[in-house]
Amino acid sequence: MAQLLRVQNFTVSSDGIGAGEEQSPERPFGHVDPGELFAWAGATASWPGRTDPGGSRGLDDYFTRDFARNIGAEIMGRNKFGPQRGPWQDHEWRGWWGDEPPFHTPVFVMTHHERPSFTLSDTTFHFVDGSPAAVLERAREAARGKDVRLGGGVTTIRQFLDADLVDTLHVAVSPVKLGSGLRLWESPEELSDRFHLEVVPSPSGVTHHLFWRR
Repeated sequence: MAQLLRVQNFTVSSDGIGAGEEQSPERPFGHVDPGELFAWAGATASWPGRTDPGGSRGLDDYFTRDFARNIGAEIMGRNKFGPQRGPWQDHEWRGWWGDEPPFHTPVFVMTHHERPSFTLSDTTFHFVDGSPAAVLERAREAARGKDVRLGGGVTTIRQFLDADLVDTLHVAVSPVKLGSGLRLWESPEELSDRFHLEVVPSPSGVTHHLFWRR
């Protein structure tokens, strides 16, 4: 069975924005409030950060649970890993996620400034400089037959779309308008030349966009 490159649960605003400007250690999404974008997932019973019982079931919960299914490696851009730009000034920075990152697989961080790999819990971060195709080849080898998740951010997903390497996308469109920031698309129909698209509304107000290759 072919190994797929999958975008899972990537969330954008109604005007296509997936991250804000002026990222900092305190604000991974810049001026954008992630609580607004990700409210649909945070309200589900399966949300990993849930500390109280309850939460919604149904479609949103299904996608939240599906996030890790058959994933053997993750690819992300450097700005998803952290706020530093240029050569690494602080090797003490080990990501936004603390000692227990949510990936549980090898993670390949795309950067022009490589640094040694390190492991936190069951997640090893590798810092790689290469084309999308070359990084995907390494991630597929590390995934050992499972699929590879393309985690973002926006710029990284666009790079892999432009290289025609993405097999499936699940994009959740949140009913908030942000106006400025990093934009995944002007309209989801931009991808209709290469992908089938099914749009599924959820009672939460989010609309799930499911893309798969033609």
